[in-house]
Amino acid sequence: MTADKAKKPKKAAKAEKPQEPEVVPVPRLQEKYVKEILPGLAEKFGRANRMSLPRLEKIVVNMGVGKAIGEKKYLEEAVEALKQISGQKPTITLSRKSIANFKLREGMAIGCKVTLRGKRMYEFLDRLVSLALPRVRDFRGLSPNAFDGRGNFNLGLTELLVFPELNPDKFSFTQGMNITLVTSAESDDEARELLKELGMPLRAA
Repeated sequence: MTADKAKKPKKAAKAEKPQEPEVVPVPRLQEKYVKEILPGLAEKFGRANRMSLPRLEKIVVNMGVGKAIGEKKYLEEAVEALKQISGQKPTITLSRKSIANFKLREGMAIGCKVTLRGKRMYEFLDRLVSLALPRVRDFRGLSPNAFDGRGNFNLGLTELLVFPELNPDKFSFTQGMNITLVTSAESDDEARELLKELGMPLRAA
């Protein structure tokens, strides 16, 4: 072969097959809300506009860790526990003022919280209703008086380990949490109907 003879062109590399986007399944409760609960609420309240119907907007889970003042590991355990049960990294909450009697200084880390929306919100609520609340000792339903007058519902759990995903051997102390369900409801009565349809075990008023 002569030096000036043109070289054979290289074969073009095969184009890589584009990866198909991962399909994330819609949470069970979210699907139920769209397909079953919304039509039912529209009929009950006599509204054709679905945007005017009550919906769950977010869930705020807050843990105050008083023991964190004297021992940092308790806050670290709380953060890890909240991350496991919510599927989201918590933010640290800080004290707003100093209290000398409790050795508390302004800006000191005293707890953690998460704000859940969308799919994580529905997944958390499903686990709360289906798995955690039935494991609460002597549970007889949630108080119907825990609404705040603006369509939001508050509940407290004294024991984290009602969530089955937590391994009791990994945590050295008993810790509770406060859970706030924030809705778009115009009244507590509307919010009550929404939460009952979502499976919240509310006692009769």
